[in-house]
Amino acid sequence: MTQTPQDPDHLAEAARRAAERAALGRADPEPSLGARLGQIGILGWAIVVPILLGLVLGRWLDHRFGTGVFFSAPGIGLGAVIGFHAAWKWMHRT
Repeated sequence: MTQTPQDPDHLAEAARRAAERAALGRADPEPSLGARLGQIGILGWAIVVPILLGLVLGRWLDHRFGTGVFFSAPGIGLGAVIGFHAAWKWMHRT
């Protein structure tokens, strides 16, 4: 015999799942808007700071050796790789 949406077993199962979801929501609430904005800010700085440090180091080396942008461009690229890696690790921490 097939169950219809009005069967007591189906309704009891749906109620049990709803109660479990509600309990999970109370145990692990969604972070506030301020916490989310703070996370975005941290991620931004985790990416921007290494890029800027790579640029500063590259410009210093270019000035020291008179090489134009020979060190600046790789410095930006290396800083971006380091920054995105740091952001990735921060987002996936447990």
